[in-house]
Amino acid sequence: MQKSKYSSEEMRRYFNDPEYRKQLLARKNIWARRRNLILSVCAVAFIAFAWWYISVIVSGLPTFESLENPKPDLATKIFSSDGEVIDQIYYKNRTWVPLDSMPKDLPAALIATEDKQFYHHWGVDVVRVFKAMVKNVLALNLDREGASTITQQLSRNLYNLKSRGDRGFFNKITRKFRELVTSVQLERNFTKKEILELYLNQAPFGKGAYGIEAAAQIYFDKHASELTLPEYTLLIGMLKGPGYYDPINHLDRALKRRDIVLGQMVKDGIISSDSANMFRADSLDFKYAEAGSATGIAPHFSEMIRKMLVKKSEKYGFDPYRDGLRVYTTLDSRMQRYANRAVEEHLDNFQREFDTTWNWDAHPEILQENIEKSIRDNEAYRVAKSQAVRDSIANVLRVNPAFIDTVKKLARTIEVGFVCIDPHDGHILAMVGGRNYRAFRYGLNHVTQIHRQPGSAFKPFVYTVAIDNGYPVTYELLNQPVTIPMPDGTLWQPGNFDGDIGGKYTIREALTRSINLIAVRAILSIAPPEQVSIYAHRMGIHSSVPAYASIALGTPLVTPLEMTSAFGVFANEGVLVDPISILRIEDKDGNVIENDVPQKHEALSKETAYIMTNLLEGVVNDPQGTGHRVRYYLRGVPAAGKTGTTNDFADAWFVGFTPQLAAGIWVGFDDNQIKFGSADGQGGRAAAPIFGKFMAYVYGDPKINEPTTDFQQPPGVITDTVCVDTKMKAREWCPNKMTEIFNAKYPLPLCNKHTGPHWNEERDPSSKSKIAW
Repeated sequence: MQKSKYSSEEMRRYFNDPEYRKQLLARKNIWARRRNLILSVCAVAFIAFAWWYISVIVSGLPTFESLENPKPDLATKIFSSDGEVIDQIYYKNRTWVPLDSMPKDLPAALIATEDKQFYHHWGVDVVRVFKAMVKNVLALNLDREGASTITQQLSRNLYNLKSRGDRGFFNKITRKFRELVTSVQLERNFTKKEILELYLNQAPFGKGAYGIEAAAQIYFDKHASELTLPEYTLLIGMLKGPGYYDPINHLDRALKRRDIVLGQMVKDGIISSDSANMFRADSLDFKYAEAGSATGIAPHFSEMIRKMLVKKSEKYGFDPYRDGLRVYTTLDSRMQRYANRAVEEHLDNFQREFDTTWNWDAHPEILQENIEKSIRDNEAYRVAKSQAVRDSIANVLRVNPAFIDTVKKLARTIEVGFVCIDPHDGHILAMVGGRNYRAFRYGLNHVTQIHRQPGSAFKPFVYTVAIDNGYPVTYELLNQPVTIPMPDGTLWQPGNFDGDIGGKYTIREALTRSINLIAVRAILSIAPPEQVSIYAHRMGIHSSVPAYASIALGTPLVTPLEMTSAFGVFANEGVLVDPISILRIEDKDGNVIENDVPQKHEALSKETAYIMTNLLEGVVNDPQGTGHRVRYYLRGVPAAGKTGTTNDFADAWFVGFTPQLAAGIWVGFDDNQIKFGSADGQGGRAAAPIFGKFMAYVYGDPKINEPTTDFQQPPGVITDTVCVDTKMKAREWCPNKMTEIFNAKYPLPLCNKHTGPHWNEERDPSSKSKIAW
């Protein structure tokens, strides 16, 4: 029988004393209530913890799929055709490199410094965590002493494991729990070697560099595989705080931190003390290029590629900022450097000369317009929250001398658009989209984004139509004024640049000297405007070309890329090859996403293309040719081209080609109210020298090794003698003859002007010429 827990006295009192019974009952109820309260608190705590764990810790953690296949953001690399990386596109500048391609002792240096127990824990070093928690909780600061393993740091970097705001003591605890859970999962899914490789390709090194490869390129301009021990130990030391141990801004700190890394390697027996002392004395050769400011050698070209990739991403489903694509382009880095050099050399001097002639006092309205535009573009003005604040900022800037001087300088800056194309395959080989290419980010590309009048550079389209219509290059037109009614009721009375009138000029002479009145008479009589417009489009001009007589003098608005592509038709025997800039796009694993094949179209006959080429050679080779300055720089290389100058010397052009290359240059101002104002603004002076310099550099480079072959004359073009007086086919007795080329389809009539054995012989009946003589 079980013994009662109450004594006999207590039982006697319980049955005989009602007050005693009440006290016992009240005491029992209190303990019951306390027990229920404790159970309730525990239940609430459990539920709160479960909610916190599920909704805060677990919510947003990476999925099992992402843990098994982590996808760090990788930079897309843009390659030139000769294998050079000319730019990168990224949110985070990162390039993946296998662990086996890194220096042998680099992983050991990382482990010795960051996580000595790396090979002996399962993602979390419990001993380190306990020690750090004791110190940090007492200080209410989880960042005071770190206990994160390499795996925990990887989880934080790889999956951006931050709690809401990531500020405050409890948020930091939450972040630590999230790292712990993910670290355990990472250890379950990856080998230690794979974790090291992930970490070294993921870790931030400052200056926009993520991963050891990007860090090696940013700080030392070399690949990770080429890093020396003094270099990679400095980078490993930076991991504790990339900003604090930045070797560019805080070299002493960085070197002291590197010494700690070396000391840890000595302790772990990785290197000897003597070696460590030797490495400490090793000076570092920094070749720093900050990722955010580096623009590469062809930023306008790269920006064009970026925009193309963004458009293609909709079709192929890739992200050019994250997926680590490899984009192989047509650009030749050697030619690009020569293009940059030619532009700088010519325009630096040209700018200085222009600055001495431009007087802002004579153009106050232009200055005021530019000041107001610059105020509207000012960052502080744009983000101001009220009109009153904007007005205040504007009033201050209008009287700020430094601001006004900057506006003046920018407004009078001579701009340029230069592009070089291989006319045979359409490859864009070089592009300079503006003077600011060293600091360019996302400004105007003066090769693809401007539309300006080409002036006389458009005349070859007129004469192309004339040649195709059967008119020989010896056909003469009067150099006399004309008056043309315009659709708006006004009268157009064009004139020559030098004011000279009178006499006759052949098509060859007119194109060589760029005589306006001859071009206008040609479009009125032998090359109708409608036909010129059709030919221009057929040859690669995509912009509108209204069928008016004024297009003979280059009034349509076109881009330098269009003009260069169209002139390439002459060099490519009449075949238009649409310009391309991307050859191939690959994903990060080397799988081909897209191959780009240029589109070809027959625009002209070989005969017409060659005759026009021969005429345009005269523009360059003839001392009276408007493009003769090209020959000052380019000797021994066949070249052809045409200058262009618009009214009041606002735009200067030269578009030309060799048998292998076509290049177009526009020179002018973003504000086309600003003009050169003198003959210095002619295409032959402002633009042609850039073509000459560039081609001289390219053809003079034995590594590029461009051949210096002549333009090939097709069988359908014949060489014959012509009577200088009549421009007809010369007889043996003609006293004054010259050699000329013709399309064999349209033979010339015989000259009957001079007396001879058959002075009264009639015109050669075999002639099929369309020309009325």
